[in-house]
Amino acid sequence: MLSQAAAIVRREIRLAVRQGMDSLMAIVFFVLACVLFPLGVGPEPQTLTRIAPGIICVAALLAALLSLERLFQADYEDGSLEQMALSPLPLAVVVLAKVAAHWLTTGLPLIIAAPLLAVLLQLDSRAYTALLAALALATPSLSLIGAIGAALVLGARRAGVLLALLILPLYIPLLIFAVSAIDAAAFGLPVRPHLLLLGSIVAAAVVLAPWTAAAALRQALA
Repeated sequence: MLSQAAAIVRREIRLAVRQGMDSLMAIVFFVLACVLFPLGVGPEPQTLTRIAPGIICVAALLAALLSLERLFQADYEDGSLEQMALSPLPLAVVVLAKVAAHWLTTGLPLIIAAPLLAVLLQLDSRAYTALLAALALATPSLSLIGAIGAALVLGARRAGVLLALLILPLYIPLLIFAVSAIDAAAFGLPVRPHLLLLGSIVAAAVVLAPWTAAAALRQALA
């Protein structure tokens, strides 16, 4: 089972690298969104330092959302998803493998780019470790929860709009705890409680999201 799941991850990564547009669009959006904020609110260091955690987290959330619509769509259109559903490998494991590939091609680059953008936004140097830890815990949850929405809107018209309406409310706790962790580090307060809350969300999402998304995919394929 593990080898089959790993094969799906490798396949998804190869397709993402070959096509490139979804992952590249997410990274470009993330960078542009963070770069535009100093132009809009002004270059004052105190203002940028205060709003930097919110800017980075909101931009990362929206960037991850951009590529979720295509998570299952291409396989649904060419019939690959139906073959995966009929294979001996549980569909929930297929979903988890595709989510892992999505995080590797979208979430991980966002984490790598975040410190450079934090410098641009004058983020307090004490908060850099908390920024990386918060994004490392939040971005897998973005992909896992987003997979549920992508499965629910599969085959629907205006799927992108529906996906945003379904998923954005579920992203609010992640946004709150991630920003709170970074702010706490910047003010010298304990960060651990916020990171534990983010960790509990990703732990619950790893268990529940693949099965929920798999049920929605079966409904779409019926």
